[in-house]
Amino acid sequence: MLGLKLPTDPRWVDLASMSLEEILTDHAYCEQKAATSCISLIQQYPDKKELIEQVSPVVTEEWGHFRMVLKEMEDRGLQLGFQRKDEYVNRLLGFQKKGGSREDRLIEKLLVCALIEARSCERFRLLSEELEDENLRKFYHKFMVAEAGHYKMFIELARQYGGREKVDKRWQEYLMFEAEMLKELELRGDRMH
Repeated sequence: MLGLKLPTDPRWVDLASMSLEEILTDHAYCEQKAATSCISLIQQYPDKKELIEQVSPVVTEEWGHFRMVLKEMEDRGLQLGFQRKDEYVNRLLGFQKKGGSREDRLIEKLLVCALIEARSCERFRLLSEELEDENLRKFYHKFMVAEAGHYKMFIELARQYGGREKVDKRWQEYLMFEAEMLKELELRGDRMH
């Protein structure tokens, strides 16, 4: 369903399980940034009625996810650390086409959001299936389901505003870029991406 061209290295889950405080900290900030990205889309495109209707509830949902991760950390006696640079997202942002029409820029933003959600969904699935802690497996299953829905929403919005053929072509370019990028990025268990 996600169409990712390169699966996550299976060693990632083992590394993440050894860095629980760090992975949960990074996850919390990812949820916070997702909420902020949705707010930014609404602020930049207030004339896009369908976008506002679909993205507005995601702001609340992502902020709720942030709070869920904080609660999980608190229950485990873990402390939220400092936010770290997200090289994965920064490289995706660097791949965005610059310039073009306002709609072209919207499509690029929606596709970046879709790809981040797709990769998050895939990683949450791995955590939900492979972590030893049963409670954490259930915890991450909920996030996997939510991210799948967000991924689909962003792709469909991009198609609505940019046309299926154009968007699907650009989506394939993003998927190929992301696969090559993952080969270059250091495999780290303290990062969601």
